[in-house]
Amino acid sequence: MRTAAPAQRTPGEGTPPWIGASPVAALLALQRPWLEASELLGSSVWRGHGVPDGGGMPVLLVPGFLAGDPSLSMMKRWLRARGYRPCTSQIRFNVDCTRQAVERLERRLVEFTDRTGRPAAIVGQSRGGLFAKIMAMRQPDRVAGIVTLGSPNVDHMAINPMVARQVRFVAALGTAGVPGMFRDDCLRGQCAEELAEWLDRPFPTQVPYVSVYSRSDWVVDWHACVDPAADNVEIDSSHVGMGVHPQVYRLLGDRLADLADLAGRDCVATGEPGSGRAGWPEPPPSGLRS
Repeated sequence: MRTAAPAQRTPGEGTPPWIGASPVAALLALQRPWLEASELLGSSVWRGHGVPDGGGMPVLLVPGFLAGDPSLSMMKRWLRARGYRPCTSQIRFNVDCTRQAVERLERRLVEFTDRTGRPAAIVGQSRGGLFAKIMAMRQPDRVAGIVTLGSPNVDHMAINPMVARQVRFVAALGTAGVPGMFRDDCLRGQCAEELAEWLDRPFPTQVPYVSVYSRSDWVVDWHACVDPAADNVEIDSSHVGMGVHPQVYRLLGDRLADLADLAGRDCVATGEPGSGRAGWPEPPPSGLRS
């Protein structure tokens, strides 16, 4: 069985923060997202100072492992206030099979871009960024660009051992027949093989790709977020806190505005977004709710 290529390291690079850390350090890390959210609410970027108007740019938001759309509710609220058109993923808990989750998200992306008449940006946190990358590879004409937040797109199992145990527990539940959860096959079977094959393919050069990572990430080994295909941007943030971090919002304000300008020009030049893809089966149509 093949797996995604492991994250490459060079001598002297920093190790993940959980290695050799004390229980006190782990406890402090758990508190950090609350502090980052508080900092965001008091920041000028939250109030929109210096943030260009989104001009109705569609943005699909995809949450991380064990999380759902409410985890990105602050980002959705902020994007709407800045003139963007955010769309949720309709994920309650991100624990489903990768293939099935991507197929559902593709249906949502197709209907969202058909309804808005222009390609959409995708912002994915953690596992949601993995989905964003795969969708951009399978639907490049419908994706204006992607921004991934703490996403281990180089090696999706380069994670904190405690989180890895949670992943294996979910897989055991799914294998035992609990609906809506991925199975062992998604970790070391055909589904895992297909995921590795997609991650091995070249990323479409016409789709802008920003990967945000933090050496303070206690969930994902930051090396696995540094993707050769991406514009890699380092910030100082917790893993969960990337969804509520002022630096991330400032970055989104700048990069999404650039994507809005680029996608608008491309839409005028080429007409309706395309829908070509290869690999996994064509997803059947379904309804769309924002």
